[in-house]
Amino acid sequence: MEMDGADPNGVPGEVDRKRWTYLDRILNRPGPFTDEEWVPGEPNIESLERMKILVIGAGGLGCEILKNLALSGFKDIHVIDMDTIDVSNLNRQFLFRQADVGRPKAEVAAQFVEKRVRGVKITPFCGKIQDKDEDYYMQFGMVICGLDSIEARRWINATLVGMVDNDDADTLKPLIDGGTEGFKGQARVILPTMTSCIECQLDMHAPRAAVPLCTLATIPRQPQHCIEWAHIIAWEEERKDDTLDTDDPEHITWLYQKALARANEFNIPGVTYSMTQGVVKNIIPAIASTNAIVAAACCNEAFKIVTSTNPPLGFPGTNNYMMYTGDDSVYTYTFEHSKKDDCPVCGNLAKNLEVDPNMTLEEFIASLAEKPEAQLKKPTLRTEEKSLYYQSPPSLEEQTRPNLKKKFSELVSDGEQLAVSDPAFQIVFKFKLVFKK
Repeated sequence: MEMDGADPNGVPGEVDRKRWTYLDRILNRPGPFTDEEWVPGEPNIESLERMKILVIGAGGLGCEILKNLALSGFKDIHVIDMDTIDVSNLNRQFLFRQADVGRPKAEVAAQFVEKRVRGVKITPFCGKIQDKDEDYYMQFGMVICGLDSIEARRWINATLVGMVDNDDADTLKPLIDGGTEGFKGQARVILPTMTSCIECQLDMHAPRAAVPLCTLATIPRQPQHCIEWAHIIAWEEERKDDTLDTDDPEHITWLYQKALARANEFNIPGVTYSMTQGVVKNIIPAIASTNAIVAAACCNEAFKIVTSTNPPLGFPGTNNYMMYTGDDSVYTYTFEHSKKDDCPVCGNLAKNLEVDPNMTLEEFIASLAEKPEAQLKKPTLRTEEKSLYYQSPPSLEEQTRPNLKKKFSELVSDGEQLAVSDPAFQIVFKFKLVFKK
C-alpha cells in the first residue's frame, strides 16, 4: 500500500489524484451495468469521501475490510471491536505485529491504515456494540459487519431495524454482513424493514447445540458430549481447585483422556486431542484467503451502494445473499433470501410452533437453543395473561421456577400466543402454540 500525497522525501503533500486513477476510471465514465440515469463525475467522488461508514469487528475480516475501504476512496471510517490482540491472531490479521500483542485491535488497526493510506480518517472504539445507543448508529450512512458472533449480528440487526422511521429515509442504514468459516463464507446486503434481515436468515446458520447436563451426565450420544462432560463435570469433580487453562497442553491432555475413556465406555468413536481442543476453546477455523475474498465482496457492495456505478445486492426483488465455498474448488452462488412475515424482528405475524403438550417447560426451554429460527440460550417466557418463567431478576426467577417441571398443557392452551425474549438480543419472539395431536 502506497502513501497518498507524499513527495520523494516522504513529506506529506496534497492528495494526488493519480493515486486514485483506477477509481476514477469507474467513477468518471459509465459502464455496461450502470443505470441510464446515472451521472458520472465529481459527485461520485464526493459521495465516497463524505460517506461516514461503520465497521464492526477488527479481526480477520475486519482488517481486510478496513484496508479495502481505505483503498476504495472512503475517507471517514469508524471501527468497533472489544478484543485485544493475541499472538494467535498474527498469522492472518495482517495489520498487527508482535509488538502489538495485548493492545486493542480497533486502535491498532485504525493507526496502521491511517499511516499507510494518506487522507483517510479512522476512528476506533474499543468496546461492545451494545455500549452504544441509537444516536451513535444514526450518524452512519452504512454498517459493515466482520463478526464471528451470531449473537452480535442479531443485536445490531435488531437495532438497525428498530431505528427505521418510514417517514425519514435517512434512518434506514444498509447493513452489509460478511462471515467465514474455514473455506466457506458469505456476503449479504440487508436494507432494514425492506428486505430479508439477519433474523429472517437465521436458519442459514447451524445453531450451536445446547446439550442438557442430564444428557452429558447419563446418556452421551456424540464425541462432543463426552468432551463437554470432561470439561464441565469431570473437571469440577476431580480438579475443582485448579483453574482450567485452555492453552495448557497438560490440561487439554487430561480432558482428552477423560473424554476418550467415557467415549469408550459408551462405544462412541471420534474423540481426538484436536477435537477436544476445538470443543473446549470453541475454535472456528480461519483461512486468510477466505477472509480476503469475503471482505472484498462486502466492500464491493458498499462501493456500489454509495456510487451507483453498478447494481448492488439487496434491493427488494433482487439477489441479496452470496455464498462462497473454496474447499474442493472455487464456487459462488447468489440468490434472494425472502423476507419472512413472521420474522420476530422485521415481521408482524406470530409464528406457528408445534409443541408436545406433555413436554415440560424446562424441556421446551432447552429445545429453544437448538431451533434454527430461535437459538436462544436464556429465554424468558410469558403469555398475554401470565409469566411462565423469568431468567432474572432472582426474585422473579425463584417465583416462576416451579413452572419448569410442569407440562405445557398445565400452563398454556392450544392456540395461545407465547412471547419469548432473551437478554442477549433486542428481540421478542411471538409464537402461536399448536399442540401435537
